Amino acid sequence: MNEAIRPGQGTSSQATATPELSVVVPTFNERDNVGALFRKLEAALGGIAWEVIYVDDNSPDGTWDVVRALARQDSRVRCLRRIGRRGLSGACIEGILASSAPCAAVIDADLQHDETQLPKMLELLQGGDADLVVGSRYIEGGSADSFDSQRAGFSLLATQLAKRVLRVDVADPMSGFFAIRRDRFEQLAPELSTQGFKILLDIVATAHGSLRIREIPYTFGSRLHGESKLDSMVALDFLGLVLAKLTGDVVTLRFLLFAMVGSLGLVVHLTALAVALDLFNWPFPEAQGFGALVAMTSNFLLNNFLTYRDQRLKGFGILRGLLLFYLVCSVGLFANVGVAFSVYDQEPIWWLAGAAGALMGVVWNYAMSGLFVWRKR
Repeated sequence: MNEAIRPGQGTSSQATATPELSVVVPTFNERDNVGALFRKLEAALGGIAWEVIYVDDNSPDGTWDVVRALARQDSRVRCLRRIGRRGLSGACIEGILASSAPCAAVIDADLQHDETQLPKMLELLQGGDADLVVGSRYIEGGSADSFDSQRAGFSLLATQLAKRVLRVDVADPMSGFFAIRRDRFEQLAPELSTQGFKILLDIVATAHGSLRIREIPYTFGSRLHGESKLDSMVALDFLGLVLAKLTGDVVTLRFLLFAMVGSLGLVVHLTALAVALDLFNWPFPEAQGFGALVAMTSNFLLNNFLTYRDQRLKGFGILRGLLLFYLVCSVGLFANVGVAFSVYDQEPIWWLAGAAGALMGVVWNYAMSGLFVWRKR
């Protein structure tokens, strides 16, 4: 912690009053920013009873320890340290559900959001003008000029896709800066995905137009400390979320990611099979077994990296998980073939039987993988 909060600071009536606003801050490796954000919130929210809930995903840099030090000095600070769970959306959901105020705001810890807009957001919620207030970079007065070209391109593409495909009537559905009435959030929470980074898009899409939404402009700032948490996998997370909402949440984001990885596994399988046959001149049974082994291994690694990133296996757990995944997929192959034969016997259409078998295999592998390989401990 760069600058300590003085003992006794924050012991005013505001610190002990029932909060009007809970500010939820998801964190991962943000120890250099959490203290600075607290001071900014303190300056911006003068005259308002508030609390801040830092939801930390067990940061290796000890962010949670810095937050606890703040909490010991100011009763408005709370720390939720999550073990074995990762992801911004899940952190936001847990933080809002743990809040004690009738209104909750979500703001990043990296100081790129404009905390001075929080009083206006709260005023709109309390005045009955809105159920959800979005800090927007893409309406008049807002700006995202601090984005590099790659991030700006992805943000605009994702925004247009969300608006067109999901018919979301919000100028900046990808914003991570918003405030919402907690009672309305609690109604939507059971249907929200705990994966990914786009919690606002999930909220708006899940509400199906039932929320009164206002947008206010703000300027997206530059990160001062630490590194961005966004990586190339966020694009797949986003695509999975869009597909899940298109199906009315009949299938989950995690299942869609698992199925996408499985589709890539088919390409890997065929490539490895061709290599074994053409380059190594192996007999077909051995080549087929080699292709299956390579595909299962690649599927496991991709699922561990992407689909189950919030429960990612590490160390010896990777080897144990891989062996269990081999076992699960081997049984899934028998389920695949059994269903395919059954369907073909009833209706001798090869592609229908093959699709039915493949679907059964994916469902089996997904269910058993979640139960045995990436089960929550």
